[in-house]
Amino acid sequence: MIVQLENVCKDYTQGREPVHVLHDVCMSVEQGEYIAIMGPSGSGKTPLMNVLGCLDVPTSGTYCLEGQDIGALSDDALADIRNQSIGFVFQNFHLLPKMTALDNVALPLLYRGVSLKDRRARAEAALKLMGLGERMDFYPNQLSGGQQQRVAIARAIVGSPKLLLADEPTGALDTASGEQIMDIFRRLSQRGITIIMITHEPGIARRADKIYHILDGRLHTNGIATTPEKETADEEE
Repeated sequence: MIVQLENVCKDYTQGREPVHVLHDVCMSVEQGEYIAIMGPSGSGKTPLMNVLGCLDVPTSGTYCLEGQDIGALSDDALADIRNQSIGFVFQNFHLLPKMTALDNVALPLLYRGVSLKDRRARAEAALKLMGLGERMDFYPNQLSGGQQQRVAIARAIVGSPKLLLADEPTGALDTASGEQIMDIFRRLSQRGITIIMITHEPGIARRADKIYHILDGRLHTNGIATTPEKETADEEE
């Protein structure tokens, strides 16, 4: 398992009162698996993605990424994991407007100390994988929404992450562009990249291998709240 959550809870403090946003979340994801998570606003999707992305740690319970207990790590170690092992894709692309597609994609490698020559070569390869070999020198405002999202995906995978987290990746796109992004995710999954995606769109979620629903901070699969015992029984079946 590349991702394993066991009874993960997350609390925040609001004033003097604790606010419980995740309750005993359990989830196991194999390498290369493609997971969709659905839920209404305020259901706990963002806190869950923050934990999965090592932007936050559980209040209780255990989150293991590639067998490593995330809750036991320092902030610097978490930053290293985000840089080395996790790619992020967002609804609104977050491309730097004054940089070309190539430079946007190469940027994460700068923080790894990769040489300029290698950064450019790896960014070119990622953009070609996205079908953007002819758009490398274009700026974001010269690209369509679907093309911008493909640049953002190329940036997310240029460092060869094991885990790709996507937050509403088709939310700002038309139907045809959204389908194109889903085809790309399927190909990335087949290449061994694990994908966990948040979406409000049932048709998009159905493209994944498995759909989870989150409601009031509790994660459900097939309408049943996940527990270690439940997931073990499912595996035995």
